[in-house]
Amino acid sequence: MPGPGALPPPRYARKIAAGDAVARVAALPRPVVMTNGVFDVLHRGHVTYLDQARSLGASLVVAVNSDASVRRLGKGDDRPLNELDDRMAVLAALQSVSLVVPFDDDTPRDLIIACGPDVLVKGGDYTADTTAGAAEVIAAGGRFVAIPFAFDHSTTSLLRRIRG
Repeated sequence: MPGPGALPPPRYARKIAAGDAVARVAALPRPVVMTNGVFDVLHRGHVTYLDQARSLGASLVVAVNSDASVRRLGKGDDRPLNELDDRMAVLAALQSVSLVVPFDDDTPRDLIIACGPDVLVKGGDYTADTTAGAAEVIAAGGRFVAIPFAFDHSTTSLLRRIRG
């Protein structure tokens, strides 16, 4: 218990995993839903998508691209705007998110395989054929779900508006 006038650490920090990600995912209530992305500037499209993803299971794991991984995606020299720790903190603070896990590879395929989610989710512009790890999740008895975009928002389009 913190002393008088001291505040406890934020609760969301407990929802951020690093080296212990696989064990932390294994301890979550099933079915486990997993998704991944950059989540640079969180917007209504993101939070709607994450809430809908969570409705597909008992737990939602969000794998987040490292800063270096984002730069390799070619989104722009100034991306990400928010560093990994900040992006993970914002995601972890969402009620719909159970666990946030960083990854540094070009795709989260290895992390997805290691975590073994019951459901793998991506946005409506993806298919099982274009989603890293989907074939492995399906082969293990899980399923892939593409969630249609409810709101036409993206960080890239927001940046275009700000810069224009």
